[in-house]
Amino acid sequence: MKSKKKSLVSYYGPYKGMLALDLLFAMVGAAVTLAIPLIVRYITNQVIYQESSAAWNSILKLSILMGALLLVELGCNFFISYWGHMMGARMEYGMRNEIFGHYQKLSFTFYDNQKVGQLLSRVTNDLFDITELLHHGPEDVTISLIKILGASFILFGINPTLTLVMLGFLPVIFFFALYLNRKMKHAFKQNRIKMADINGQIEDNLSGIRAVKSFANEEIELEKFQKGNDRFLGTKRNSYRYMATYHSVLTAMLTGLNITVVLIGTRLITTASMEVADLVTFLLYVANFTEPVKKLINFTEQFQNGYSGYLRFREIMDIEPDIRDRANARELAKVQGEISFSNVTFQYEEGTDVVLNHINLEVPAGSYMALVGASGAGKTTLCSLIPRFYEVTSGSIAIDGTDVRDVTLKSLREQIGIVQQDVYLFAGTVLENILYGRPGATREEAITAARQANAHAFIMGLPKGYDTDIGQRGVKLSGGQKQRISIARVFLKNPPILIFDEATSALDNESEQVVQQSLEKLAKGRTTFVIAHRLSTIRNAEKILVLSKDGIAEQGSHQELMARGGVYERLYQMQFDS
Repeated sequence: MKSKKKSLVSYYGPYKGMLALDLLFAMVGAAVTLAIPLIVRYITNQVIYQESSAAWNSILKLSILMGALLLVELGCNFFISYWGHMMGARMEYGMRNEIFGHYQKLSFTFYDNQKVGQLLSRVTNDLFDITELLHHGPEDVTISLIKILGASFILFGINPTLTLVMLGFLPVIFFFALYLNRKMKHAFKQNRIKMADINGQIEDNLSGIRAVKSFANEEIELEKFQKGNDRFLGTKRNSYRYMATYHSVLTAMLTGLNITVVLIGTRLITTASMEVADLVTFLLYVANFTEPVKKLINFTEQFQNGYSGYLRFREIMDIEPDIRDRANARELAKVQGEISFSNVTFQYEEGTDVVLNHINLEVPAGSYMALVGASGAGKTTLCSLIPRFYEVTSGSIAIDGTDVRDVTLKSLREQIGIVQQDVYLFAGTVLENILYGRPGATREEAITAARQANAHAFIMGLPKGYDTDIGQRGVKLSGGQKQRISIARVFLKNPPILIFDEATSALDNESEQVVQQSLEKLAKGRTTFVIAHRLSTIRNAEKILVLSKDGIAEQGSHQELMARGGVYERLYQMQFDS
């Protein structure tokens, strides 16, 4: 079922009350700024002509009134600045949760075609600009309209002729703003794309900083980054050219408006059509009039920033997960571990080569099966189809007779433990990484799992034992140590189905022996798939499956396959000779 698309306005839903208060205080603050010039006009038109003591008394009262209005304006501005920004921050919080949760639902196919830095940019830069628009947009428009309409109404009462002259500037100003608005829209969108590219490049460089330094390729990385940064600067130059034109011409127009008011107002005074006090009041209101005009037009820039960010946000949110639970999916429980592949065919994308072609395979519960074959034969892909990291193109895979597509993804993946060659450990402590196998498990259970994985001894030798911080991706540990922690994680999970994806191929001989013992201990009584690079490690497998680009080339025990003198025997002899 497709998720319902949300409009930008819908994100105000949970904050209607706060938005209403924000707009109320914005209107009150705008009304105060309109009232103060009227008090000044009353003083210059009436009070200064009163008898001295009476005038002083009136000025004191009016000063108290203006002080009170100033405090009201201060309170309104504080509410708008603090609570308005908090409303925006909460909306950003909600949207960040929404997009991060959506990231968790998307399959490997999506991530195969994405850069982490670009995805990160949508969670940080884009969301900030969206919420700035959602917070400032309504109040800026409200304040601007109240001030423009209120000032126009008051000024029309003071002098209709001069007011009409002033209002005549508005269509020119707005037409100019709308024209440049279209230009800026495209420029800001390009800024976002280039910024995301830079984030992706930085993320890629920092993640691979050891490879960079080991090859002494810092200069090459700087050169690559420089090119990306130059492209970003180019798009910024384009957008700033439009912004510079926009702001400079706008400022000139508003200054021209003031000059026009002074010239015409002076002419009206000389013909006795206007009082000097009214011209002073008029000029005060012109300032009160031009400031919201600027704010209203600046809103177009903010809108372009925020809305282009929202479009990028929606680009991700509108991507439907290609692998998800069916409407009637049920929990997978009490798994024995019998797995069957029925005429399974798979290709990563339409139009690409077929990776697996009409695979039929029966794996009894508790059996130990090894997968071998040339690189690209589909060994890892075949195993990735069991937990539905990818969806079969045709055919079906069943566990204990139940199609894996008929059960929930969570319950399916809870039944499968995976130990990979490229171990991923999270930043944090040893204990936290082991507990990742079964969140909620006790410390004692995690230690038991570590003992089973032959990891307890080296962990206790670390500076803080299980509470030792292992750094980003476990950088402070050796390859063998990281692998044993990943095995401890699976011991703690205790699944009935295991997948070992070349789990020892990157280790030295000593580490390989220790890890191999741990893996064999883990595999007892479980249905186990072993993707093997070193054929010497799988000679005791109950069945060895030899995959080729055409499907299953051979299957049988080590002795059977060696006696057959086929593909497996040639692969084995090649490794033995080397």
